[in-house]
Order: sequence, then C-alpha cells, then structure tokens
Amino acid sequence: MHDLKAVSSLFDLRGDFVQGYSYGSGHINDTYCVWVDQAGLRIRYILQRVNHNVFRQPIPLMENVKRVTDHALKRLKEENCPEAYRRTLTLVPAVDGKPYALDADGNCWRVYPFIERARTYDQIETTKQCVEAARAFGDFQKLTADLPGEPLFETIPNFHNTTSRLAALKDAIQADPLGRVKEVQKEIDWYLSREADCHLVVDYLKSGELPLRCTHNDTKLNNVMLDDVTGEGICVIDLDTTMPGSAIYDFGDMIRTATSPAAEDEKDISKVTMRMFMFEALVQGYVSSAKSFLTPLEKSLLPFSGKLLTMECGIRFLTDYLSGDVYFKIHRPEHNLDRCRTQMALVESIEAQMDEMKAVVDRY
Repeated sequence: MHDLKAVSSLFDLRGDFVQGYSYGSGHINDTYCVWVDQAGLRIRYILQRVNHNVFRQPIPLMENVKRVTDHALKRLKEENCPEAYRRTLTLVPAVDGKPYALDADGNCWRVYPFIERARTYDQIETTKQCVEAARAFGDFQKLTADLPGEPLFETIPNFHNTTSRLAALKDAIQADPLGRVKEVQKEIDWYLSREADCHLVVDYLKSGELPLRCTHNDTKLNNVMLDDVTGEGICVIDLDTTMPGSAIYDFGDMIRTATSPAAEDEKDISKVTMRMFMFEALVQGYVSSAKSFLTPLEKSLLPFSGKLLTMECGIRFLTDYLSGDVYFKIHRPEHNLDRCRTQMALVESIEAQMDEMKAVVDRY
C-alpha cells in the first residue's frame, strides 16, 4: 500500500487530505480516488501511479499527456465550450510546477480533477452508448488534429506496426522454443496467407499517403466517460498510449473490441461474429465528429481497419503462444491459442460482410 496522504502532499491540491482508496477497474496503473477538504468544501481527485514496468519512460509519457490535454483544453476554450474542464482530462501540477511528481521510491504519480456526474461502462449496454463513445473518440482526434510541435513520444514503439508484429511471429515460428509449431500449422498458414494486408497501412504511412496523427491507441469503449443524465460521451480517458499513429488504428480497435458479443477468449468460435448494427453505431458516432478532418483514403479504409486490428491482435496471441506464453497472462494451457482463434473467427466474419460495411460507411 502506498501512503496516499504523503503522495497527495506532492501536488498543489490547495486543501487537506481526508481519505483515499483504490478506484476503478484498470489493470495497468494504480488508481485511487482521493478526497480533499478545500476550505470546508470536500472535493475529489484521481491519483495515479504510472506503471513503469509497462511504460519504461514515464516522464516522456507524462510530457505527452501534458501536451495533449493542454491543447485539447485550449481548443475547447476557443470554441467557447461551457464545460471545457469536463470535456478533457487536465493535470493538477505538483508543488514544483511539473505535471507529475516522483515519490521517495522513484514512482511517477499524477493527479486529475475528478470528472463528476459521468462514468465509464465495462460492458456497453445499448447502441446509443456505442454511438456516443465512438463520437467521443472522434472528438478527441479532432481536438488534437492540429497539435503543434514535434511528434509525440512513442510510449510503446511499434505498438500497431503490423509489419513488425508479423516479423515477430515469423521469428517465433523459426525459433519454436517449445515445439508448438507443428500443433498450430493451420493457424500459422491462416495468418501468413493474409500477409499483404499487414503491410498496407504501414506502407501508406511511410509513403505519406496516410497522415500521421495524434491517436489514442487504446480505443476500448470503456475509455470514454458517459454523462449520467444525457448519456453523451464527454471525455476520453487513459491517455498513456496517446502517441503518433493512424486514425485507422483507433477506429479498427473500436470494431475489434465492440462488435462481437463473444469474449476475447471464447472457446466456442461459433459465438464470434461482427454485428452489423454495432458497426453502424460506431460509424455513425465516429464519422459525425471525424469526417471533417479524415482524408478520402482514411474514410475508404474504415471498414478494413477492423480486419487489420483484429489480425494484429491475433498475431500477437499466436506469437506469444509459440514463445511460451511470456507476455499475456494465461489461466489455462491453450489460453493464448483460444484468443488467437477468436480473432481469426472475427476476421472471417468481417471479410464476409466487407461489402455491406463499405456501404454503411458510404451512407454516413
């Protein structure tokens, strides 16, 4: 347990520490809700310890978050948004003025004002929530589309580089440390037969045909806060993987994580399908805010994006299985293989519906 009172004293909270406790369902960082008494009024903040085992350079990461949130706030104020401080995360400075603080053990901490009257949902319950979350991610990209200065720091290099992910799979096949290749030749052949798809977006980015954007890179719908009353998507959270990337990556990961009713590790792949009504909800929400800045090529690749990001994730699961399950946590011997196969099934469902998906994008 961390001494939350001591850590809170590192930040300019303008009040007296009352209490703090673990908060939320995140798996990477340590997140706490901290109550502070400010001259008789109690308010709460989000206090987080950045996991330096996952994010090896937390200070450049925090500089990314500072740049992105400052720019988003500036844009919202320029648009005369009446709730500017509720529509973007903002960092509370440390007592030394930095956007983070280091404790005596070298841990990197940050504080955000608590966004009230809104919450996240681990399971999206309605298509309206899907529309609103997708719209919020589009708004986030729109707010950061003109971020000035040098490109953001890559917190996880080559995170969505599918060419690099495929190369890692080939290396794992060649090494075959546990002799598993012969058991999964069918799955290996399936992914390698789609190699050309893995290079497409990477090649477009290299040639400049696709623009490099400020992207979130973890667009699960539970990374959007929805208003308690209106249900509107108001604020995108979890900005640790915000770095240079493609809009295709962000929209594709929405398709991968939101359109199938099956769990990511479902053994019965007959349950895995890309639900068209959920895809249409994503398109409706995302395009309503993103169509003003997306290029024609980006718009044309929106249906393909789901196939690409699902393949990428499946490649990572298969690579980890061949390597001895060293990256993803497993709870049964073939857990990563099950995950790999669900991604395959979702890709095949997307491929079978690609023409209809293109028609949906054209409509919006």
